[in-house]
Amino acid sequence: MPPDTPASVAIPPVPLSVEGASVLHQMMRFRRPAWRALSDAARQEILEEASSALTTLERTTEGRQSALFSLLGHKGDLMLVHFRRSFEELNQAQLDLARLAIGDFLEPTTSYLSIVELGIYESTSKVYGGLIEKGIQPYSGEWKQEIEATLDRHRQAMAPRLWPEIPATRYVCFYPMDRRRGESRNWYEESLADRQRMMEKHGLIGRRYAGEVRQIISGSIGLDDWEWGVDLFAEDPAVFKRLIYEMRFDEVSAVYALFGSFYVGVRVAAADIAGIL
Repeated sequence: MPPDTPASVAIPPVPLSVEGASVLHQMMRFRRPAWRALSDAARQEILEEASSALTTLERTTEGRQSALFSLLGHKGDLMLVHFRRSFEELNQAQLDLARLAIGDFLEPTTSYLSIVELGIYESTSKVYGGLIEKGIQPYSGEWKQEIEATLDRHRQAMAPRLWPEIPATRYVCFYPMDRRRGESRNWYEESLADRQRMMEKHGLIGRRYAGEVRQIISGSIGLDDWEWGVDLFAEDPAVFKRLIYEMRFDEVSAVYALFGSFYVGVRVAAADIAGIL
């Protein structure tokens, strides 16, 4: 708590964050026996329709873009990643793809819904403390106005990161994660100051890999089964192992992190979809 903050006024525990692109990951299994039963002409017609539709979706238009990946392992054959301006647009992308003839040969194995999120731990305490010093009560109308003005400034400054293009790298690694809630340690019972300290140290590790990997974090609390989704994009898949392994030794991951399934894929241009089917 800042030194001039009245002791009777509690600093809110929730850190500020700003949100941007709506994100949907679709993992699919390809029904090869049914595909092989088609004639060459039928397969060619379906592929031409799919390639044309996906080529259009690949193009970036004001933060709207999709990408196709060929998955490694048994968790699926394909992964489609969609960035859109709203959930309505994500829903439309999902429906448009389902209406394609190739949709009859794609069986969903799982999916993940989230929103690109940037936490602003570093300034949250200063903002809260400054408002309390002015005598503004937490959660009052004036408080909410001031917080929204602060978030608007961050949205403008961080716009390129809130509405990113899908990096044109060869590989992707996607995984969901939680902060531990139970047993002997609970992330959400730690003070805002302690969480801020740990996140600053945690962020330093990621920044050391800035030239090798692009990381996009999306929030999913209340939207999907985990709290965050993490996308890592790189030209060398070994960097995923090195980065995540190094983070295992950081306090945030070592003590508080829980990880879901990992999905690793190779980027496939829409024009080359026939090569993986």
